Amino acid sequence: MNRKLRMGMVGGGQDAFIGAIHRLAANMDGLIELSCGALSINPEIALASGKALFLPESRTYLTYQEMIQAEAALPADERMDFVTIVTPNFAHFAPAMMALEYGFNVVIEKPITFSSEEAKLLAQKVAETGLILCLTHTYSGYPMVKQAKAMVREGKLGKIRKVWVEYPQGWLSKLSEREGNAQAAWRTDPKKSGKSSVMGDIGTHAAHLAEYITGAEITAICAELNTLVEGRIMDDDGAVLLKFDNGAKGVLMASQVAAGEENALRIRVYGEKGGIEWLQHDPNTLLVKWLDEPMQTLRAGSNYSHLSTFATHNCRTPGGHPEGYLEAFANIYRNFALTLGCKLDGKEPTPEMLDFPSVADGIRGMAFIDNVVASSLSDQKWTPYVLS
Repeated sequence: MNRKLRMGMVGGGQDAFIGAIHRLAANMDGLIELSCGALSINPEIALASGKALFLPESRTYLTYQEMIQAEAALPADERMDFVTIVTPNFAHFAPAMMALEYGFNVVIEKPITFSSEEAKLLAQKVAETGLILCLTHTYSGYPMVKQAKAMVREGKLGKIRKVWVEYPQGWLSKLSEREGNAQAAWRTDPKKSGKSSVMGDIGTHAAHLAEYITGAEITAICAELNTLVEGRIMDDDGAVLLKFDNGAKGVLMASQVAAGEENALRIRVYGEKGGIEWLQHDPNTLLVKWLDEPMQTLRAGSNYSHLSTFATHNCRTPGGHPEGYLEAFANIYRNFALTLGCKLDGKEPTPEMLDFPSVADGIRGMAFIDNVVASSLSDQKWTPYVLS
């Protein structure tokens, strides 16, 4: 590519939560530029947001429908190359489907849609069109998460037996949705967030991380969802027992009422020969615990030859210089951009470039939510505790 990719954005205006993060991540490697946007359903905010981002008034749209139709009518060397969708869950499907129908590639926030049925329709449209859909499961963008995946794939830990993954937050420990917190309000509204609040918002991240690192797929679950804040109408806490197709067993915990926690995502994976541990609060470190050797500490850094190519491809700085959430987010965008650039140039992307979440991950995420909810509602999983 001899130019930047042109991005359109749906949502993400001045009244939004995650849109600015997407723009920072997309801009980090100089491969993408924001060219247009339908940045809010509020016309005043949409126009003000476009002006603040130095978008031309002619390409600051009031609806996603207007944006997609107008961009499709522009010459090929002017129109956007893809659209990023950063709206709440219930407003993912319609703009994504319309973008695909008009020939635009898509980047979309997780969970991919409001329902599994919508996710499957998007997958069908992606298959029909041959376009690219990228799902921003950010945590798979960290270099040491990719190193963990490479070590499992190469068999260094032996046959995988056990997975523990947890994602505790504390931001919903109060009834914030009734105190003017807009982010809490839509996430705890089943008409906007979907079947589950905690599993849709953060549990899907944990499940994706477990499958991504192990390369195994979840095949069975035993789940319990809880609503621990009095007056809340959706779940804010949950735990899941997992079975994987490689015979491994797992435990997943997600909670938004772990008071005092921020985003303490942590995963441990154990095989026959050893285990790995990664914590988002120290993302540059991967602990490797061997059965018959001292524990090894691996660190991220672009000059470290002991790391896999998948890890070093996603490192930006020399060892000892911290990289974090924004860089991981940017790795998702960079790999998507490199893949799309190769496609537009008629070239084959490398495996490292193709390493970003896709529509298939989106379908698995929606299935995870569905099955957790179904399991939690079932009365066929618990054995009464009896003192003999």
